[in-house]
Amino acid sequence: MFVEDKILIGGNVYLLPKMANRHGLIAGATGTGKTITLKTLAESFSDMGVPVFLADMKGDISGLAKVGEMNDNVAKRVEGLDSFKLKSYPVEFWDLFGEKGLPVRVTLSEMGPVLLSKILNLTEAQTGVLNIVFRVADEESLLIIDIKDLKSMINYVVEHKDVYEPKYGSIATKSANTILRNLITLEDQGGNDFFGEPALDLDDFIRVDDSGCGVINILDAQKLSLSPEIYSSFLLWMLSSLYEQLPEVGDAEKPKFVFFFDEAHLIFDGMGAEFLKKIEQITRLIRSKGVGLYFISQSPADIPDEILGQLGNRIQHALRAYTPKDQKAVKVAAQTFRPNPEFDTADVISNLGIGEALVSVLDEQGVPSIVEKVNIVAPQSYIGPIDENVRSDLINLSEFKDKYLEAVDNESAYEILANKINENQNMESEVPVTPPQVEAPSVQEEAPQSQPQEQQSSGEPLTIGGFDLGSILGGGQPAGKKTKKTTQQKAVEKAATTAANTVAREVTRGIMRGLFGQMK
Repeated sequence: MFVEDKILIGGNVYLLPKMANRHGLIAGATGTGKTITLKTLAESFSDMGVPVFLADMKGDISGLAKVGEMNDNVAKRVEGLDSFKLKSYPVEFWDLFGEKGLPVRVTLSEMGPVLLSKILNLTEAQTGVLNIVFRVADEESLLIIDIKDLKSMINYVVEHKDVYEPKYGSIATKSANTILRNLITLEDQGGNDFFGEPALDLDDFIRVDDSGCGVINILDAQKLSLSPEIYSSFLLWMLSSLYEQLPEVGDAEKPKFVFFFDEAHLIFDGMGAEFLKKIEQITRLIRSKGVGLYFISQSPADIPDEILGQLGNRIQHALRAYTPKDQKAVKVAAQTFRPNPEFDTADVISNLGIGEALVSVLDEQGVPSIVEKVNIVAPQSYIGPIDENVRSDLINLSEFKDKYLEAVDNESAYEILANKINENQNMESEVPVTPPQVEAPSVQEEAPQSQPQEQQSSGEPLTIGGFDLGSILGGGQPAGKKTKKTTQQKAVEKAATTAANTVAREVTRGIMRGLFGQMK
């Protein structure tokens, strides 16, 4: 609740606007009141004139768009607060799948190879291939908008790796195939809906309404929570883009934008050391650009120490210490607070009721206050989800409906490469084919020659009385001369050879009979 230019969290604990961009943590077991705390803070930032982004994991945050209702529980929490007023807040509904809000799309070129390699869980070698693919695309003006563009670029680079390897290094086909397989998983989780155009303009998130209230951007994440890679990739892309695009504002009187990371453990699970270092750097520096980051998770142990150490404003709901692991988590949570001499922090964390929390915020000098036990102030908007018809009406009334509702498939790498392939194929089909030239047999070519069977077997011409019978019977062809023969000539030669052999045998027998007859 925003009162007296401060955010009332509960009891006598106030969050100062100038310290709100020093980041924060909302932790606690399921069912202990984290969602109510999230709504209360979002309302306060909106009343302060600060735009907000948050993810609705269960569908019950949509009640921010509806006027709240008074009941005994709400009355108890706001007792004595004369300025408390039930009201609704300006909201904009978004949905990566375009079902319960305006579609949210991002181009792969904007996301880049570093973040994409984390999403795809690539090895160092595979990341290297992906970097080469994006570099080639940049240098050859081939935009990688969606997944089909990236697939086309990977295949193109692999097919022409003899051209690119001398310049960029080895391009392993095996690594490329692994990237392609991982892209199938990304498609199955909704990647074809998420990656595309028109891409989200972050300036459309950072807005105030006509009354000066910050617009609360609600990302419906009920279905998205089943696709943790897509969810974490979107949040990390937003964080990186905000850091790169927003100008420096220094120590401003209030944040320019507040970003709530619900189910924060999904972001850090499996994150490599280099990537974690990058997120740590952004978390540290982005506050100078007027952005406040608030992580929501069950336990502070879900947040890496490098990030946890930068979260100055902390709200801890109950944790149950049923197992040794739970007991350790309670101790970790207690150690993150500045101790209060009036109670044992670890004992209190285990015994907090629903809506109760331990709170510590930064004072005017940026020093964490002593931890206090408070009842969180009730939200001023409706507790619970709104009717789906109301949601649809609000989506249809959005000023961004025409801008984002329909997907656009502009010419990019896929289309350009496909056209290039078609052009090459057309050029090949247009090349005239010259039929092979077959020389007709010369009319002057000599007839095929035949030789007696004995000549063929021995390799020597058959002669009698100094005469070459093959030459005599073959029409005068000199013995031993070879000519190039056609199939028809070979057939004629075979017949002639058979006839010649028969005649030769008969002639030989006749001569021999004559000789032997004379000898007798």
